[in-house]
Amino acid sequence: MLDGSAPPKAELQPQLYASRVKIFPKSVSGFYRRLKWQMLWLLLALYYVAPWLRWDRGAGAPDQAILVDAEQGRLFFFMIEIWPQEVYYLTGLLIMAAIGLFLATSLAGRVWCGYACPQTVWTDLFIWVERLIEGDRAERIRLDRASWTFSKLARRTAKHTAWVLISLVTGGAWVMYFTDAPTLVSDALRLDVSATVLTFVGLFTATTYLLAGWAREQVCAYMCPWPRIQSAMLDDHSLVVTYQAWRGDRRGAKRKSESWDERTVKGLGDCIDCSQCVHVCPMGIDIREGWNGDCINCGLCVDACAPIMDTVGRPRGLISYDTLSNSAARAEGRPTHWTAIRPRTVVYALILLVITAIMSGTLLLRPRLDISIERDRAPLFVELSDGAIRNGYTVKISNMTRNTRSYALSVTGIPEALVQVVGHDQQEGPVDIEVRSDFIATFRVTVKASRDVLKAASTGIAFSLVEGAGGETAVYDSVFLAPEPMR
Repeated sequence: MLDGSAPPKAELQPQLYASRVKIFPKSVSGFYRRLKWQMLWLLLALYYVAPWLRWDRGAGAPDQAILVDAEQGRLFFFMIEIWPQEVYYLTGLLIMAAIGLFLATSLAGRVWCGYACPQTVWTDLFIWVERLIEGDRAERIRLDRASWTFSKLARRTAKHTAWVLISLVTGGAWVMYFTDAPTLVSDALRLDVSATVLTFVGLFTATTYLLAGWAREQVCAYMCPWPRIQSAMLDDHSLVVTYQAWRGDRRGAKRKSESWDERTVKGLGDCIDCSQCVHVCPMGIDIREGWNGDCINCGLCVDACAPIMDTVGRPRGLISYDTLSNSAARAEGRPTHWTAIRPRTVVYALILLVITAIMSGTLLLRPRLDISIERDRAPLFVELSDGAIRNGYTVKISNMTRNTRSYALSVTGIPEALVQVVGHDQQEGPVDIEVRSDFIATFRVTVKASRDVLKAASTGIAFSLVEGAGGETAVYDSVFLAPEPMR
């Protein structure tokens, strides 16, 4: 300052969001990397091939094994067919998936995230393509820092073109789960695809490209809620990727001429601070700083550390799948043990077993006939010239079989009530109705009752639908409204 006083200190602004630090995962080989490759190719094969599998359901039914038929409101999964009114099966399936995830996490941490999560699978695939085109970690870092040249532009163009093509195939495969796959491909080759299909293919192409190509680990760190939830699923006996700090610290580089006895005298541990575990981590974390909620338990740092220990002549396992309790026991020289049977795993397994049994039982025993009824709200009732009261209803009958069925519709709860289906001939007793196969038929039905037999303004009735002689029966409870009885 001109007056000789010290300049004012700059006010520190709180940083609400840290800028992203680019991560360039290094290639690594080993048991867990091979396991990840096997899971990746298996899951990708299942995803891309599944829409092409066929399943014969008879004439007039779609033959795609896995199909979400939005037009008819059906979900087909091989021999299973879920109708709109059976959507609770999807709820049960989601509950089973959640409990299964809880169980897997309590046993082995975020093993789902590391090996089977779609974000992990497609990110792994995109990084593999990136490595093929731009080289391994060091080369990619140099390319990223280099000024723009023709070579850099060509490589980046090739990489992003490959990413877009993979994303396009991914988006197209997703749409195939909602329409017949061969038909969709045939229409696409003839450039005869609807705007709806193009919209959804474009949507899933864009999300795959952005999430797997650009967002990558940020999806796991910021968008996915599971890292915040998993801490409630873990305990000290869960297997997680663990750095054995008691053995590795203090960390320090090792000279070739330096013996391990000399390092011990200096207070140095087995970790030579090579940072290979950090370089291979797809999340960019340092497992040596302790267990981290962002760790996806992929085990690549284990593969990176093992050959380093071989090179320097130390036993493997400095980084390994271990429990926090066992790691503490080893540090103190106590015996270690691990068991999968623990209170939380037993509870999760029992819940999963019960839900699976209920779902399987109801699926095997579910009826193939369903009836739903909606009573007319305007008018609530009609008073006829002979003094009788008539109510109107909309009846929907679901014939969930592959054959046309005949049913007898009747009403109980009101003596001598007369049921009539609009468009059918008037008849005494049950009304015969025919519903074609695999179809939801809608009928307008009226119920007529003498005023003398009605004792209240609202009378409970039951519609009964019977298939043939001794066939399936469906019952639906409703009400019959009338004027207040005269006192």
